[in-house]
Amino acid sequence: MQLHISPSMRSITISSSNEFIDLMKIKVAARHISYRTLFHTILILAFLLPFVFILTAVVTLEGVNKCSSIDCLGRRLGPRLLGRVDDSERIARDFYRILNEVSTQEIPDGLKLPDSYNQLVSDMKNNHYDAKTFAIVLRAMMEKLERDIRESKFSELMNKHFAASSIPKGIHCLSLRLTDEYSSNAHARRQLPSPEFLPVLSDNAYHHFILSTDNILAASVVVSSAVQSSSKPEKIVFHIITDKKTYAGMHSWFALNSVAPAIVEVKGVHQFDWLTRENVPVLEAVESHNGVRNYYHGNHVAGANLTETTPRTFASKLQSRSPKYISLLNHLRIYIPELFPNLDKVVFLDDDIVVQRDLTPLWDVDLGGKVNGAVETCRGEDEWVMSKRLRNYFNFSHPLIAKHLDPEECAWAYGMNVFDLQTWRKTNIRETYHSWLRENLKSNLTMWKLGTLPPALIAFKGHVHIIDSSWHMLGLGYQNKTNIENVRKAAVIHYNGQSKPWLEIGFEHLRPFWTKYVNYSNDFIKNCHILE
Repeated sequence: MQLHISPSMRSITISSSNEFIDLMKIKVAARHISYRTLFHTILILAFLLPFVFILTAVVTLEGVNKCSSIDCLGRRLGPRLLGRVDDSERIARDFYRILNEVSTQEIPDGLKLPDSYNQLVSDMKNNHYDAKTFAIVLRAMMEKLERDIRESKFSELMNKHFAASSIPKGIHCLSLRLTDEYSSNAHARRQLPSPEFLPVLSDNAYHHFILSTDNILAASVVVSSAVQSSSKPEKIVFHIITDKKTYAGMHSWFALNSVAPAIVEVKGVHQFDWLTRENVPVLEAVESHNGVRNYYHGNHVAGANLTETTPRTFASKLQSRSPKYISLLNHLRIYIPELFPNLDKVVFLDDDIVVQRDLTPLWDVDLGGKVNGAVETCRGEDEWVMSKRLRNYFNFSHPLIAKHLDPEECAWAYGMNVFDLQTWRKTNIRETYHSWLRENLKSNLTMWKLGTLPPALIAFKGHVHIIDSSWHMLGLGYQNKTNIENVRKAAVIHYNGQSKPWLEIGFEHLRPFWTKYVNYSNDFIKNCHILE
């Protein structure tokens, strides 16, 4: 197709490409319009048409292909050609304004909320909601959802607390079966250690470990891991202290499952002549104090303002209310110098730890005249675990606490401690411990909520030597995001917290570090279906 303009500019002819057929011939009347104007108009149209084509193509790619009429295309192209803003932007601005207005208004009483998104859409359609009504309903739904999630979180924390405080069926079974074995099997009652090794129990040339627990399975893991990780297992002596009800079962386990060449002694609290009411009057008061018993065994939700408490704070409070904190077994560590008068240096271990490296070098650590070699817990890579200062344990609004303690002072950890008993016996650590326990009882537990660490932080003040953090890694019982590589490198890993590895609520990716030391081929373990 070709366009021909006559030299005189009086006619315009549109013809086919073969030039034989004239499709259209236009006569131009000079009296109506100037030829030059018409020429310029045609040039301008020829210049604009490609741009119109490109814009049409762009709009088509954006979805205008869904338009089925020229009118639809015009509505889409019109605002673009005229430089107008899309109505959707104006609608969005108006909706933001309405949302801001609604955020400060009271939600009407008795407002019926949809149970789902589909129901919300249906209600909008049937009830012809305006934008403001929709915004009010949306806000009410979101606030209800937040409350439901919050309540579910607190319920989860409560259930986890009860699970952590209970005794798993398999561990209870193990204790009962081993106790029965003690009464029926002479080999299970054999003397521990054998008579020829009795002098070793007070020989300071050996490496003495002390473990206080009523959990037979946990004790077996601590002992097995320490012996297997040692370069000198023949130098290891374990002193295991347990309560009267667990003594027979604990004795049976270690009588029937030798860890030779290491030596194990099992003693019940009732077998220590020193542990009389006269020597531990404060602890007896702790166990019998009504306020204490209600705090640890009562309703943990009563009196707690859950609307102003974060789940993290509530979880910390629940963890501090574990009944184990009023157990004599948990407080026994403060009496180690009296219970083992012939020993000079010992390593104290909690029952929720695993030894992964040889601990022999700990006996060569120079404590610099201090009593307690411990890892500090106020600095480290893990901000959740290693961020504990005295303010995390004490109520600094209490005048006695504010007077004697610094809230920013770094805390240290129980669980793996090197104790110089010779130096300890020259101090008044035990008396200080008892004194502050009495003060806290008098103040109705307002100075700190009971546990063994807070009074120890006071009693050992000035007597702690900080050891390298690689010796003792904490937090495996409440920190799900623990760095696995750091776990592998640590000498001792500590499952402090609620998620113990022998519980079903334990973290699955951290459990194997503990279960590798459980003897699943043992008949008692198999018959009690201990969690593998």
